[in-house]
Amino acid sequence: MERLRKMEVYRKKRGFASRSLASRWMTNTLSVVVIVLILVNFGVYYFAKQYYYGSAESYMISEANATQTILKRVYEDMSSYYSAEVREMIEGFSKKDKMELMSINRSGEVSLSSSGFTPDEDYYMPDYEEAMKSDEKIGVYIGQGRGENIIAVTVILDNPSSNYRALRFVTSLGMIDARIGGIMLTCVLISVFIVLVIALTGFYFVKSICDSLVKMGNIAKKLAKGDFSERIPVTINDEIGQLSLSFNEMADELENSEQIKNDFISSVSHELRTPLTAIKGWSETLKGGYDKETFDKGMKVITGETARLEQMVEELLDFSKIQSGRLTLQMDKIDIIAELEDALLIYIDKAKKENKKLSYNEPQFMCVVHGDKSRLRQVFINIIDNAVKYTEPEDSISVNVLKNNETVVISVEDTGCGIAPEDLPKVKQKFYKANSTKRGSGIGLAVVDEIVSMHGGNLEVNSELGKGTTVTVTFPLYERRAEPSDE
Repeated sequence: MERLRKMEVYRKKRGFASRSLASRWMTNTLSVVVIVLILVNFGVYYFAKQYYYGSAESYMISEANATQTILKRVYEDMSSYYSAEVREMIEGFSKKDKMELMSINRSGEVSLSSSGFTPDEDYYMPDYEEAMKSDEKIGVYIGQGRGENIIAVTVILDNPSSNYRALRFVTSLGMIDARIGGIMLTCVLISVFIVLVIALTGFYFVKSICDSLVKMGNIAKKLAKGDFSERIPVTINDEIGQLSLSFNEMADELENSEQIKNDFISSVSHELRTPLTAIKGWSETLKGGYDKETFDKGMKVITGETARLEQMVEELLDFSKIQSGRLTLQMDKIDIIAELEDALLIYIDKAKKENKKLSYNEPQFMCVVHGDKSRLRQVFINIIDNAVKYTEPEDSISVNVLKNNETVVISVEDTGCGIAPEDLPKVKQKFYKANSTKRGSGIGLAVVDEIVSMHGGNLEVNSELGKGTTVTVTFPLYERRAEPSDE
């Protein structure tokens, strides 16, 4: 509980609870989408304006060039009537509904207009000034005029007269601006629609993820408190579904580990209580007076139970070292057969007294391996002890050694109670006991498996319920291995 409280305080200090994943995703995503859409709208506006304004400008320039060409021919054909023809063209301009045609005199003032209205003397005509400076004798102005956007094109006449030095074509851009406005309104509406669709679909999508994560977090808190009753429902087979499956598998493993741990504590408590009770009982018995027979019997029990306690403590210490990575090996060249036979000597008399047949096919060869003498003896003692322990009277245990080119294989086979198929894959797990009626801590085989692995070997357990168990360990021979470097 204290750890959970500290984690909660840490999250609050770091601001972990200030913003949800959904709000952060929506804010970041919508910000990017809005910025992109704004840039797209600006791009559409720019290119639409360039296109329509450019088209209008090209049309006005072509109209000015065409008019100039016509006046040039008029001048060549009837120069004496040139001024009158220019005036008549302006006053009867056929496209006055689309644009206004003006004439500019030598003073730079508008002398005549197709609309019939002459502008003020200070009328702003930057296109005329540009045309006067340009080698092409043409100028263009796009901007404000008479309260609206206009486009004006001025062309200098090749044959000017006193009143007609240049012609100026002016048209309103109001219709073009309205069309561009319509395009932009459509773009804005489409952008708003896109933002709404992304917001709604994104909210639904993120909510589906966040709901699973929130549920996962709540169940994780319960798991931390030891409540393994809930699992995450898996409805879709995507990454979140796979994560949920993995989470449920983790919860199953935690529940299983918790159960194994509880069983281990219960089993160890019982295993410790039994020898301690026996030692205490016989100590009190001997303390109150005894004869030689009672003394011998009591000391035998005390010695035997003390040995059991010592073995259990050693297994627990070894397991602790393995878990923390502190288990070390004193490696040297050894005859593994000698260590096996030393372990067998411990159980030959024991098996005979319990009416169990222990047979050993003694090999006529040496098997030199690179290993830790005491740890290898521990491996054999544990395996043989299990075989004797799980074998009933009149049953048999056989130990065999097979030497290959590169390995030595040692097998311990018994005709005992065997192991159930569902328990067989778990027998090498820590704290697991396939048969709770037999004494033992449940970590001996896990320690053995780790020791064998540290020697580069392999441990296999094959069993059939009611028929017996075979434990096989394989070690690489020393002469077939590379010479180890000094550490």
